[in-house]
Amino acid sequence: MPNAMAVLVTIYLNESDKWQGRALHMAILNYLHDENVFAACTFHAVAGFLGRQRVKTSHLVDAGGKLPIVIVFVDTDEHVNRVLPKLKEMVVLEQGNLD
Repeated sequence: MPNAMAVLVTIYLNESDKWQGRALHMAILNYLHDENVFAACTFHAVAGFLGRQRVKTSHLVDAGGKLPIVIVFVDTDEHVNRVLPKLKEMVVLEQGNLD
Protein backbone atom coordinates (compact mmCIF):
# COMPACT_ATOMS: atom_id res chain seq x y z
CA MET A 1 0.00 0.00 0.00
CA PRO A 2 2.97 2.44 -0.02
CA ASN A 3 1.87 4.15 -3.27
CA ALA A 4 -1.90 3.91 -2.76
CA MET A 5 -4.27 6.41 -1.14
CA ALA A 6 -5.20 5.20 2.36
CA VAL A 7 -8.67 5.25 3.89
CA LEU A 8 -9.05 5.37 7.68
CA VAL A 9 -12.14 3.77 9.26
CA THR A 10 -13.15 4.19 12.90
CA ILE A 11 -15.66 1.92 14.68
CA TYR A 12 -17.08 2.69 18.14
CA LEU A 13 -18.24 -0.19 20.37
CA ASN A 14 -18.91 -1.00 24.03
CA GLU A 15 -16.54 -3.39 25.75
CA SER A 16 -19.50 -5.65 26.54
CA ASP A 17 -20.53 -6.10 22.86
CA LYS A 18 -20.35 -9.71 21.69
CA TRP A 19 -20.27 -11.52 18.34
CA GLN A 20 -21.10 -15.21 18.43
CA GLY A 21 -20.15 -15.43 22.11
CA ARG A 22 -16.80 -13.64 21.75
CA ALA A 23 -15.78 -10.05 22.37
CA LEU A 24 -16.94 -8.08 19.31
CA HIS A 25 -13.76 -6.02 19.09
CA MET A 26 -11.63 -9.18 18.95
CA ALA A 27 -13.95 -10.76 16.38
CA ILE A 28 -13.60 -7.65 14.22
CA LEU A 29 -9.81 -7.55 14.58
CA ASN A 30 -9.58 -11.24 13.67
CA TYR A 31 -11.85 -10.67 10.65
CA LEU A 32 -9.74 -7.72 9.47
CA HIS A 33 -6.57 -9.78 9.91
CA ASP A 34 -8.07 -12.72 8.00
CA GLU A 35 -9.03 -10.32 5.19
CA ASN A 36 -5.45 -8.98 4.99
CA VAL A 37 -6.36 -5.43 5.95
CA PHE A 38 -3.20 -3.32 5.98
CA ALA A 39 -3.35 -2.19 9.64
CA ALA A 40 -5.80 -2.20 12.55
CA CYS A 41 -5.72 -1.23 16.22
CA THR A 42 -8.11 -1.30 19.16
CA PHE A 43 -8.21 1.39 21.83
CA HIS A 44 -9.85 0.80 25.20
CA ALA A 45 -11.23 4.09 26.48
CA VAL A 46 -10.81 5.35 30.01
CA ALA A 47 -13.86 7.59 29.51
CA GLY A 48 -16.47 8.25 26.86
CA PHE A 49 -20.00 7.67 25.67
CA LEU A 50 -21.88 6.09 22.79
CA GLY A 51 -25.06 7.53 21.35
CA ARG A 52 -27.16 9.30 23.94
CA GLN A 53 -25.83 7.37 26.92
CA ARG A 54 -24.30 9.17 29.85
CA VAL A 55 -20.53 9.60 30.04
CA LYS A 56 -18.82 6.59 31.59
CA THR A 57 -15.37 6.59 33.13
CA SER A 58 -13.11 3.84 34.38
CA HIS A 59 -13.45 5.41 37.84
CA LEU A 60 -17.16 4.60 38.11
CA VAL A 61 -17.86 1.40 40.02
CA ASP A 62 -20.93 0.69 37.88
CA ALA A 63 -19.14 1.22 34.53
CA GLY A 64 -18.34 -2.50 34.17
CA GLY A 65 -18.65 -3.55 30.57
CA LYS A 66 -19.93 -0.21 29.32
CA LEU A 67 -16.76 1.69 28.46
CA PRO A 68 -16.16 2.50 24.79
CA ILE A 69 -13.75 0.59 22.61
CA VAL A 70 -12.55 2.18 19.38
CA ILE A 71 -11.25 0.16 16.44
CA VAL A 72 -9.29 1.98 13.77
CA PHE A 73 -8.15 0.39 10.54
CA VAL A 74 -6.54 1.60 7.34
CA ASP A 75 -6.34 0.23 3.82
CA THR A 76 -7.09 1.18 0.23
CA ASP A 77 -10.58 2.38 -0.69
CA GLU A 78 -11.19 -0.81 -2.67
CA HIS A 79 -10.23 -3.09 0.23
CA VAL A 80 -12.21 -1.05 2.78
CA ASN A 81 -15.32 -1.24 0.57
CA ARG A 82 -14.90 -5.00 0.36
CA VAL A 83 -14.83 -5.55 4.16
CA LEU A 84 -17.42 -2.94 5.21
CA PRO A 85 -20.56 -5.02 4.53
CA LYS A 86 -19.47 -7.78 6.92
CA LEU A 87 -18.38 -5.23 9.55
CA LYS A 88 -21.76 -3.49 9.34
CA GLU A 89 -23.47 -6.85 9.76
CA MET A 90 -21.38 -7.69 12.84
CA VAL A 91 -21.93 -4.32 14.51
CA VAL A 92 -25.63 -3.82 13.67
CA LEU A 93 -26.67 -7.32 14.69
CA GLU A 94 -25.04 -6.91 18.08
CA GLN A 95 -25.98 -3.32 18.82
CA GLY A 96 -29.47 -3.16 17.34
CA ASN A 97 -30.35 0.43 16.61
CA LEU A 98 -28.03 3.27 17.58
CA ASP A 99 -30.53 5.22 19.75
